[in-house]
Amino acid sequence: MEKTFTYQHVSYLWDEAKALQMAGDEVALFIYRSNLLGADLRLTNYAGGNTSCKITETDPVTGQPVEVMWVKGSGGDIGTLTKAGCANLYVDKLHALKNRYRGLEFEDEMVDLFNHCLFDPKCAAPSIDTPLHGLLPFAHIDHLHPDALIAIAASKDGEQIMREIWGDTMAWLPWQRPGFDLGLQLEKVVQDNPNLRGVILGGHGLFTWGETSYSCYLNTLEVIEQAATYLEANYGKSRPVFGGQKLESASPEARREQAALVMPVLRGLASQHRRMLGHFTDDARVLEFINSNDLARLAPLGTSCPDHFLRTKIRPLVLDPARMQASQQDVQQYLQEQFAAYRQDYTAYYERCKHENSPALRDPNPVVILWPTVGMFSFAKDKQTARVAAEFYTNAINVMKGAEAVSTYQGLPEQEAFDIEYWLLEEAKLQRMPKPKSLSGQVAYVTGGTGGIGLAICELLLQHGACVVAVDRDRLEDTQTTLRKRYGKDNALTAPIDVTQAETIQSSLQETILQFGGVDILVNCAGLSISKPLSETTQADWDILENVLVKGQFLVSQAGVEILRQQKLGGDIVNIASKNGLVAGPNNVAYGTAKAAQLHMSRLLAAELGPDKIRVNTVNPDAVLRGSKIWEGDWAAGRAKAYGVSVEDLPAHYAKRTLLGEEVLAEDIAKAVLVFVDGSLAKSTGNVLNVDGGVAMAFVR
Repeated sequence: MEKTFTYQHVSYLWDEAKALQMAGDEVALFIYRSNLLGADLRLTNYAGGNTSCKITETDPVTGQPVEVMWVKGSGGDIGTLTKAGCANLYVDKLHALKNRYRGLEFEDEMVDLFNHCLFDPKCAAPSIDTPLHGLLPFAHIDHLHPDALIAIAASKDGEQIMREIWGDTMAWLPWQRPGFDLGLQLEKVVQDNPNLRGVILGGHGLFTWGETSYSCYLNTLEVIEQAATYLEANYGKSRPVFGGQKLESASPEARREQAALVMPVLRGLASQHRRMLGHFTDDARVLEFINSNDLARLAPLGTSCPDHFLRTKIRPLVLDPARMQASQQDVQQYLQEQFAAYRQDYTAYYERCKHENSPALRDPNPVVILWPTVGMFSFAKDKQTARVAAEFYTNAINVMKGAEAVSTYQGLPEQEAFDIEYWLLEEAKLQRMPKPKSLSGQVAYVTGGTGGIGLAICELLLQHGACVVAVDRDRLEDTQTTLRKRYGKDNALTAPIDVTQAETIQSSLQETILQFGGVDILVNCAGLSISKPLSETTQADWDILENVLVKGQFLVSQAGVEILRQQKLGGDIVNIASKNGLVAGPNNVAYGTAKAAQLHMSRLLAAELGPDKIRVNTVNPDAVLRGSKIWEGDWAAGRAKAYGVSVEDLPAHYAKRTLLGEEVLAEDIAKAVLVFVDGSLAKSTGNVLNVDGGVAMAFVR
């Protein structure tokens, strides 16, 4: 099969040179095809859909050739699929399960039987879609959830539209929950219609196939391209898209400003069961929908494709833009009422639809929140899930747009949606998820975050599950690239800051809110050092130390506390001061005084912020030389001169004078910060933790 289409609505990414390098390795080509399909979000979203291939392998027991199916395993993502993420099963054993199948009431028991069909017992767990691939005769199969196809699948006249586009080369199966029975129906429709190139599952998605990976890839692209072209020709033809525009969007700057003002409040309300992270988008597709006349009619209908509502809940919370223009106090009251009403409505949905063996009611808070004229918010247990939820609801918007252009959009019946959402197999998948890390769901804002101590703090907090914003004056791009490469693109952000300028602090905190929804941990680590005797200390030396260390800590804490109070989730402030705040050393009047001020400010804030459940604690390092920015300038020379040693001998000098005889590293300071914020000292505030190797003069008591 050769490429014959010029694609406008999908991406043709096949590289023949790369494919030739995999010639003869059908599994490698299948993985390559899967990754290409997953790279185009118009074809399927993160973890959406699945792909397969059937090849001949040698049975390790009999030594005879057998047909084996490789298929994406449960919970995987085709865009990042590897062999380790695939299940592989004997095709003949999958067919033999027909003799064990007892009907729709016993679907769930079939999933355990899939494990008895495994070719490699150590492969990934098979998904519920396994028989949908295994019972079809084709060597290569794609099952995707492209917006253009689901728009037709979720249309009142979907089957008729399908025939108008593809004639008798496509078949239609009405909505049914995935499982063995749906696999049997797919098998029968293909047997009865040998001329088919694919099947549309009503309200769900698309099945296409081919005899090679390449022909399967082309068939999939062509079908989706034809569907998208058909929809494109009908947008605005019989009526305006979404019934036309009802409201005008705010300007891009105003949208971001309004979103940042309200997002901490939304996050706090969404975090009543567990701390959530947020995502904001004002994508043009979102704005077109939320500002339309049809929003009020379409949003309550819910999403159609299971992949959509499993991540978004079946319907969003829609805010009244007029009520959102009231005073801050009135807006907060309105949002509390809206969340309470949503929780009540979701609980009633659960009570109406639950079965005797249904899992317990889950978090009843909304995942997706729509604010007409501004944008869409989504909240989930981690940043990636929040972002993906927004992507899926954007897919649902695309589906509604297409369906309404050619017919009438239909969401899934409520009971069907519930049976998917509270499916025991889905519950089992949730129970298999790894336990959250100690800082999962928390956002840390670290000043001086690209330097030695600050960067070490960022890395350790990321390792324990936090999302981190490293703010500093330099090294921003390199730091962000490094942190995202190590800890995931969703979890790290850098932003420029001058801690002596309130406007730059506000700007970086706004970026933090728009990226993650709010903030939980403030670490004041920005600093510099000047070591001079009194006679040589200039007013400029004094001012810059006071401004950066004292004023900077004050301004960051003041701005950050405002966000913490909006969220009403408590929080932590950890200030990186110094042993010099407690010990009087030579040639250190300006630096030591500023550090002492930082230390006492921490006590004062702890006393004031306790009723808000905001803990304020201090870490006092001493002589962290390796990687520390402050030792790159004149400070090291100044301290060496003060102690009568060479700069090269400073680490040994500082280690020798401690009780433990140990050099202090940036990682040691990071561990002290961690113990204050990870719950280990949840009932501790106003405290000082010295990390100095043991300096008796610095003992607090």
